[in-house]
Amino acid sequence: MNAPASSSRQIVWRSVITVISAAILIGAEVFGAAFAGGWALAILFGLDDTGAHIVQAVLFTLGVLVMTAFIRAAQRVEPFTKRA
Repeated sequence: MNAPASSSRQIVWRSVITVISAAILIGAEVFGAAFAGGWALAILFGLDDTGAHIVQAVLFTLGVLVMTAFIRAAQRVEPFTKRA
């Protein structure tokens, strides 16, 4: 009933390239928005440069979480491997 231990998997390069390409595009938008949003919020709240960098770091961290979730969801739709 279980799959044999010797079954091999092959990388589906088309899926990998598709997901990586989308991640680059979306990542540029997410991290650009984090940088610009942190700068804008710092000005809005009258923060100094250190405060602006802290806000940008927080938004950057949220961007990393968004990108991680995107990659995981995309991998479910476009599997990176298949059984040979």
